[in-house]
Amino acid sequence: MENSSFDSLEQVAPQQDASALLTQLVKQVEEQKEYHKLFDAKMLQKKQELGLPLSRPSSLQDVPEEHRKEVEATYVETAREVGEKFIEQGDLASAWMYLQVIREPEKLAAALDELPDQIEDYEKMEEILQLAMYQGVNPPKGVKIMLNGHGTCSTITALDQALPQMSSEHRTACSKLMVKSLYKDLVEAVKRHVEQKVPMIEPGASLKELLTGRDWIFEGGNYHVDVSHLNSVVRFARSIEAPAEELDLARQLALYGSKLEKSLQYEGEPPFEDPYPAHLHFFNILLDKNREEGLQYFRDKLEAEPDEQDKPLLAYVLVDVLMRSDQLDEAVDVSAKYLSNLNEEVSISFDELCVKAGRLDVLKRVRKEQDDLVGYAAALLRESK
Repeated sequence: MENSSFDSLEQVAPQQDASALLTQLVKQVEEQKEYHKLFDAKMLQKKQELGLPLSRPSSLQDVPEEHRKEVEATYVETAREVGEKFIEQGDLASAWMYLQVIREPEKLAAALDELPDQIEDYEKMEEILQLAMYQGVNPPKGVKIMLNGHGTCSTITALDQALPQMSSEHRTACSKLMVKSLYKDLVEAVKRHVEQKVPMIEPGASLKELLTGRDWIFEGGNYHVDVSHLNSVVRFARSIEAPAEELDLARQLALYGSKLEKSLQYEGEPPFEDPYPAHLHFFNILLDKNREEGLQYFRDKLEAEPDEQDKPLLAYVLVDVLMRSDQLDEAVDVSAKYLSNLNEEVSISFDELCVKAGRLDVLKRVRKEQDDLVGYAAALLRESK
């Protein structure tokens, strides 16, 4: 900072009170766009106003209880202001330092959306990916940038790690992007193969249309897209809710996968050991295509499972599709038998399901059977409402 800045403060200090000095300080650092210092200056201003210690302007540890609420309000307001100024300056990493603390990612998420999906500067791209994907500010934008910058394989690896921590909204959005990207690549590859024998293909043919009656394209263990990528993206697509277009695209991806040589269909976790037929049933249920047949597939899987300890895993999937197809009574019955002891970290809550289905009688019965007096009392309170 130039000496003239210090001189201007010196000129104020002897002549006016502390308030004028700090007003001058705030004005100077803001004009010079020294936004980290602006945060400290405004916090110093608030602490001086309240007669608090000035040695650690940004710290809340030395604030007595009677002033804490007021100082915290200034802290939040100033962090928001400084974060927004860094966004205007294009310094998104610095903006996140402040907006993260006050848990306000929305403006930074919007700023990330304004960026192009392809960023040529490698260091800048990595900085943006750190914010968008790994810090969770805007995962869908992170997926778009990563697909363009690092390709499908790296994006899938990153998503496999990040998806469980995402909100359901972000999980769905990222899964949709991956489905559309892989579907586009696969359609182009299959179309090129088919055109070798059938030169006149109707423009805009879907993957399903390209596959119909053409099992010869799979002869000799042939495939048109990395089969591990296909497996992962179809698995991701279980996060997508009907009636999204991408859910039907995922169904077509599963149809393609079901035609691959068996050695290329990687076995999944129960009830998706036979991955593509199982996912076809899963997507059909959500899209209301042969829904009863699909539900029966997962019922049979649950019934046939010999290990009682593994049954909750299969029941979880069945209850998920029952709830998403609005068959709540059966979902309650299956949950009461297999899932009533699940902790609150999973996405299916037995209590909430019983309330949603209007089956508090089942909730009371199960909590009584479990000798859960607190849970029973909570059910009674819900019933009284």
